Amino acid sequence: MNIQVIIPMILFLGIIFFIGYWSSKKIGESTGGFLQEYFLGGRELGGFVLAMTMVATYGSASSFLGGPGTAYTMGFGWVLLSMTQVVTGYFVLLILGKKFAILARRYNAITLIDFLKVRYNNSTAVVLLAAASMIIFLFSAMTAQWVGGGRLIESLTGIKYTTALFIFAVSVLVYVVIGGFRAVAVTDAVQGGVMVIGTLILLIAVIIAGGGVPNIMQDLLNENPNLVTPYGNDGNLSMAYVSSFWILVGVGVVGLPQMAVRAMSYKNSKSMHRALVIGTIVTGFIMLNMHLIGVFARTIMPGIEVPDTVIPLVALKILPAWLAGIVLAAPLAAIMSTVDSLLILVSSSIVKDVYINYLNPSASEKTVKRISFGVTTILGSIVFLLALNPPDLLIFLNLFAFGGLEAAFIWPVVLGLYWSYGNKYGAIASMISGIVSYIAIHFYNQVNGNLFGVHTVVVPVILSLVAYIIFSLLIKRTKYVY
Repeated sequence: MNIQVIIPMILFLGIIFFIGYWSSKKIGESTGGFLQEYFLGGRELGGFVLAMTMVATYGSASSFLGGPGTAYTMGFGWVLLSMTQVVTGYFVLLILGKKFAILARRYNAITLIDFLKVRYNNSTAVVLLAAASMIIFLFSAMTAQWVGGGRLIESLTGIKYTTALFIFAVSVLVYVVIGGFRAVAVTDAVQGGVMVIGTLILLIAVIIAGGGVPNIMQDLLNENPNLVTPYGNDGNLSMAYVSSFWILVGVGVVGLPQMAVRAMSYKNSKSMHRALVIGTIVTGFIMLNMHLIGVFARTIMPGIEVPDTVIPLVALKILPAWLAGIVLAAPLAAIMSTVDSLLILVSSSIVKDVYINYLNPSASEKTVKRISFGVTTILGSIVFLLALNPPDLLIFLNLFAFGGLEAAFIWPVVLGLYWSYGNKYGAIASMISGIVSYIAIHFYNQVNGNLFGVHTVVVPVILSLVAYIIFSLLIKRTKYVY
């Protein structure tokens, strides 16, 4: 264990805990009620914080460990594919933006499911389907983050994976439980800044260690010419697959609840417009840096057995110990910023959308507060148990969760906003067809390869769109008044 590496990480965690403590004080001072403050930060996010919390929430163990690990394995084809994510924040705020925030305030919606409940005439089926989808798929996403955090701390300290996982879990739970959404958003802003600086330093160091970009490129060509093509090391990244991937990590991100909820938490239009610009630039910068590091590292450290460990291993090899500690705060920041967002989102689904709506509508604020803290802690403990046996490549576990959420939510959210003839029958049919077809095609692709050569999410998104339109028009066609 190198103490010079550990000290910057401890200082970073200290800052995060301080923000959680500060946010807990804001909860006590809030005049908007516990629920609105704990799960939405009082709808007070400015442009910079909004942009960075979206970037940090989207950038995760998948982006900072799994993404570079896959780029290390596949080459420049995965770098090209990853850059489809640049427009993520832009699309979320462009499509949801003002209308979603306005309606959320009008409906007094604290969660995405609150919005769906009011939009679809208080449909119990819509609420329960949405809550179940969130819980199931977000558990997969959270598990990927917990595993990433455990692996990173294991790589840095040399302690056992289980112990590292426990340290990570406790660290996240402390500041999320006490600070709520405001703690998540403000720490995301700090963590986003750490990501930008850390990825830039490491990319420059990797290029220097590899003897410059021309030398690195020649080494890759000598090893396998396919590594520098758009098609992957074995030619398995087809044009159809890469193009369809844009649905998963570009347009389809509008359907991710953890991103959509941020579109109802900003202060004003100026904040949203500023976030559009900042978020797009920062996302592109971070994603390009991280995936280039993954490819370039192949020439510096060939033969890494667990690709997800490429970032910590390369940083420890080529940087001074103290600088490696600072740089490796970036992937830790990415992981923590995603898992805290997912944790607070699932907690809000259970507490607000199930417990308050159907089990105890007259619950006092004191009871709600106690239940919120308890549910968040229990959820974190369950994910910890699920993460004890990790997969080899985190990115595919994370992308499975992304695809499932998009197939379930994209059309009930987007068409619910912009198509007045959409109704609860269309929303229910869309969610069921999207989820069922996504899971079925996912397992089919595991055995037989990608159906039609495209990503798993494509067909379910199309089927859920068709189901939404047909069932909305065929069953009790009515026009919704916004």
